[in-house]
Amino acid sequence: MAGSFVPPDDRPARELAYGGLFGAAALALPSLFHLLHLGHFLMPMYIPLMTLPFFAGSRVAGIVGLLIPMLSSVLTGMPPLFPPVALVMAVEIGLMAGSLALLRRRYPAFPVVGHVVPVLLAGRILNTVLLFATSAMLSLPAAFVAGISFISGWPGVVLMIVVLPMVARVRRSIEARRSI
Repeated sequence: MAGSFVPPDDRPARELAYGGLFGAAALALPSLFHLLHLGHFLMPMYIPLMTLPFFAGSRVAGIVGLLIPMLSSVLTGMPPLFPPVALVMAVEIGLMAGSLALLRRRYPAFPVVGHVVPVLLAGRILNTVLLFATSAMLSLPAAFVAGISFISGWPGVVLMIVVLPMVARVRRSIEARRSI
């Protein structure tokens, strides 16, 4: 209709803002956790980046998940570029965040844990395979590097399995209030 006002869709801008917010948290949290010597076990960079898919679409979540580990490596030296932990984490988190957002949007009625658990398990497997392959290519002790990463990440995975469904509930309540 001519002359009718259609309000602009603010969703893309909101998703980018959430991407910046959760990306900044993913840069800051590891420093705090490493001061307490809990960083490697509780995976603090993963927590905000795996929370982002509840607030943004797969494109924003995947790109932010891909960029933040590399940016953190350049800015803080964590995760290290050699061995290529930063690159492995970038691929892993980018795929996990993008996949979680995609599953959430495609199957909204499915329980959150049903989205989160397979994505986190697939991410741990991908991390292990990529670290093994890159360590072997660099003549590093591949089984040791991949094994340590696989074992040490489980407390963080369990933490995310507990925290992410709570985030989803908070997000649903925010959406419900916005629709009123």
